[in-house]
Amino acid sequence: MNSILTIEEVAAYLRVSERTVYDWASKGELPGGKIGTSWRFRKGDIEKWVNDRLGNTKTVVKPGITTSSVLTPERILVFDTATKMEVLTKLTALISETPFINSSDALLTDILEREELMSTGIGFGVGVPHVRVDYVSDLVMAVGICRKGLEDYTTLDQENVKIVCMLAARLDQHAQYLRTLSSISSRLKDSEMRQQIIESQDPVEIYNLMIGEK
Repeated sequence: MNSILTIEEVAAYLRVSERTVYDWASKGELPGGKIGTSWRFRKGDIEKWVNDRLGNTKTVVKPGITTSSVLTPERILVFDTATKMEVLTKLTALISETPFINSSDALLTDILEREELMSTGIGFGVGVPHVRVDYVSDLVMAVGICRKGLEDYTTLDQENVKIVCMLAARLDQHAQYLRTLSSISSRLKDSEMRQQIIESQDPVEIYNLMIGEK
């Protein structure tokens, strides 16, 4: 169902201010329409807009993750079978073990609330749950490889998610946050690369593939 979202809901999903959403919509940069004096947005249009921005950004990025410090092999998990909740919970726990997260409970809550509002499955079997919040001190990432796919986590092209890249950033890290999301999307659009990552059981090898060192 292509549900209708308010400015407040779109702002929460995009992690920007309501004023920014209003400005984008008023300038025609964000797909939406007015009902009376209120802006309304179709969920499917916003999902496509986000996916297009991730896939077609003009920002020049490296072939892998923008900085290797964002991800380490210790924050990569391989699952044979799992549910979306299990994967998100375990990746949140991994990120919360870093010194960059001040509240693991809040992080999981925000990740799950965002997924409830709108799925972060961006396409080609890749999911990118991500938040920018004030209790994160620096950009950090964890990856889950779900070899058989997550039946309860699908992408815009209706593929079961097999690669989950969870990203948490500080509120003011907007540019680095977008560059990293774009880098993930660009890297994982390569079907051969995705297959190598999915077939690997070695977190170090997956790490090297993700950051472009192999």
